[in-house]
Amino acid sequence: MSARRILIIDGHPDPDPARFVHALADSYANGATAAGHDVRRIAISELQFPLLRSSHDWTGDHVAHDIRRAEAAISWAEHIVIVYPLWLGDVPALLKGFFEQVMRPGFAFHPRPGKLPGKGLTGRSALLVVTMGMPAIFYRVYFSAHSVKSLERNILKFVGVAPVEHLLIGNVEGDADRREHWLRELAERGAAGL
Repeated sequence: MSARRILIIDGHPDPDPARFVHALADSYANGATAAGHDVRRIAISELQFPLLRSSHDWTGDHVAHDIRRAEAAISWAEHIVIVYPLWLGDVPALLKGFFEQVMRPGFAFHPRPGKLPGKGLTGRSALLVVTMGMPAIFYRVYFSAHSVKSLERNILKFVGVAPVEHLLIGNVEGDADRREHWLRELAERGAAGL
């Protein structure tokens, strides 16, 4: 595979470097960079933006500087890797707030009167890497991986990002050998640009 432009979105709201999500994002980035891919990163924990409180906040002209920079990075990317922990069965609130800010009309999609909106982010693929305390198979089977499917269908595919792959990492507080396995897996995916 030829070199790709890859954007890694580290969706953990806690900047503590001990968080496993950060290590996974680092492993992917290191593998991708070593293989010659062009990598950019967004750390949600470092961004400054307000939460949306009205439709005017979403459609208005005032957009936080960090959100404009994120839009530029998303526009640049061919492949987007989103790494985040499952919190209360869903994406953390700060990551959801980020998506609400960045997936604006005029950027992520284009309203068309009387028609479905035009997709503003076609030509990009994505990988969702989700960590959780429960076994991943339990989340996939019992909960039907509902929030991952929602993020894929209602946000990413709505704006044209496809295909979207999922990597669910369960028992994240488990043994060190399993963690090492997942760090190697992310490095290999990064090297492959997948």
